[in-house]
Amino acid sequence: MKRVLVVDDDPTVSEVVAGYLDRAGFAVEVADDGPTAVAQAAARPPDLVVLDLMLPGIDGLEVCRRIRTAGPLPVIMLTARGDEEDRILGLEVGADDYVTKPFSPRELVLRVESVLRRTGASTALRPGTKESWLRAGSLALDPATRRATRDDRELTLTLREFDLLEFFLRNPGHATSREQLMERVWGWDFGDLSTVTVHVRRLREKVEEDPASPRLISTVWGVGYRFDPPPQSREDEAGHDR
Repeated sequence: MKRVLVVDDDPTVSEVVAGYLDRAGFAVEVADDGPTAVAQAAARPPDLVVLDLMLPGIDGLEVCRRIRTAGPLPVIMLTARGDEEDRILGLEVGADDYVTKPFSPRELVLRVESVLRRTGASTALRPGTKESWLRAGSLALDPATRRATRDDRELTLTLREFDLLEFFLRNPGHATSREQLMERVWGWDFGDLSTVTVHVRRLREKVEEDPASPRLISTVWGVGYRFDPPPQSREDEAGHDR
């Protein structure tokens, strides 16, 4: 049974969210302020956190930063604010998605299920099989162990950043729209496309030599993005096929 930590200072919201998640088969814990959430996540790390942005003690942004220092814990952020800047801030500190209040509890459950499904989607793969490591230049990624490296150094990626990099490595040279990325990486046919934009920007900061002038993840104006493997990677692949 997957464990979800719900963090919200509004007891009505916590009760409703916890009830829907419980009926969906999740084990639910609740925290009503920032310090309690950080302590609970450290004492017994959950599989996912549903996190309100506005919290007493420590706000949701700082809670997200602190709990994610221990590893790529999936986070869905709740916010009552309609300002896009606040939503983007949540994504910038590592949240995998956000839901704006008022929201449909059923939609939130679907998003929780989607995030956790993608987290465990690669567990059937075994390290060392031919389906394991994907490579492009100095980048290497193993879907089975959910490890990614650059120049043999471990990359610290969020859940969505990892999924996005895996998608790009599996689809080199193909221009993909933000709508298609939302569907194929996030698994949703709806959502704010700025989520994709922010995650691409964050991923560039971790895999590009110069994120301001990206060479790997190119913007295709009017379309979306394209992953261009380094020339050496293409030569190696061609030599391997001969």
